[in-house]
Amino acid sequence: MYNVKIFGAGSIGNHLAHACRRRGWQVSICDLDPAALERTKSEIYPARYGAWDEEIRLASPAELAGDDFDLVIIGTPPDTHMSLACEVLRQRPPRVLLIEKPVCTPALEEAETVLRLQEETGTFVAVGYNHTLTRHSRRAAELLAGGLLGKTLTITAAFREYWGGIFSAHPWLAGPRDSYLGFASRGGGAGGEHSHAVNIWQFFAQLTGTGRITEVSAMLDLVADGQVDYDRLFLLNVKTETGLVGAVVQDVVTEPPQKTARLQGESGFLEWLVNYDAGHDALRYAGSDGEIIEELFAKTRPDDFAGEIDHLGEILRDGPPDFSPIALCHGLDTMLVVAAAHLSHRRQRTVRINYDAGYGLQALEPV
Repeated sequence: MYNVKIFGAGSIGNHLAHACRRRGWQVSICDLDPAALERTKSEIYPARYGAWDEEIRLASPAELAGDDFDLVIIGTPPDTHMSLACEVLRQRPPRVLLIEKPVCTPALEEAETVLRLQEETGTFVAVGYNHTLTRHSRRAAELLAGGLLGKTLTITAAFREYWGGIFSAHPWLAGPRDSYLGFASRGGGAGGEHSHAVNIWQFFAQLTGTGRITEVSAMLDLVADGQVDYDRLFLLNVKTETGLVGAVVQDVVTEPPQKTARLQGESGFLEWLVNYDAGHDALRYAGSDGEIIEELFAKTRPDDFAGEIDHLGEILRDGPPDFSPIALCHGLDTMLVVAAAHLSHRRQRTVRINYDAGYGLQALEPV
């Protein structure tokens, strides 16, 4: 049995607490706001999962400061992630640290420090891009490894979802101005909140051997009215180090949502679909014979986090694997692209990413 501490009693903290408890792990949730802890116990958790779990400990951060944990999860707003991660790694490093996405803000502050502390402590640091570890993502990886596409010609990805659902899950928030969500600089807006699309694009680019994104050309639709300052539409054209060209779309306005990726190759295609219907994710694909196959993967909302927590459990049991799609470096790769997109929009120019320059704004060069 593993001992887990979760920073943040909001929506993601409850999702991940439940996912850990399904595996019989001990869970403590801490939050600076006593009202958030009470809301978890009396409203969020029982409404989602049927009843409050009395085995979950609720506490202030100070109450848990002297305890050791196997897994620590940071589920606070993005602009607190890096400072909290540094604190955890410096004071009582766990075996595994999971930081919810986006891993940081587009300023990329302290990213290099967290990387250094990961190396010094031996803690495996992960970022919560859970869609890379769902059942249909694992199946997609198998198909791609089997040569389904031949040479990959292009990849597109989209996470387009009206964020009314987020506020329904956080009824204590009146709207985007009440949290980081309404501020791109804090990790909100379409670019930060729906950065799953950039990340899944990068995931499939890695699986197909087409390289990291090195050029970003972006157009954003910004909302800035004195109360909020965020991007509601986030459009990217990208190019990889091998020359593959593709596109990413993220927004907070589309209803019903669209969460998809498509890979087109010389010999076939693959479509990756989240929430294909009310109870399934799906894959549609065809190889060189042209026969279109559709596979459905039954799931509930808690299942969205099952693969992620199972993966962390395997790391706790066996140690870090040779490749993890949620490793810190991949989460930081995603935020380099998000930061490049904001810079590209401001400068109205393509931005190149120089990975040799490290994970900071110095890696971004308008051309």
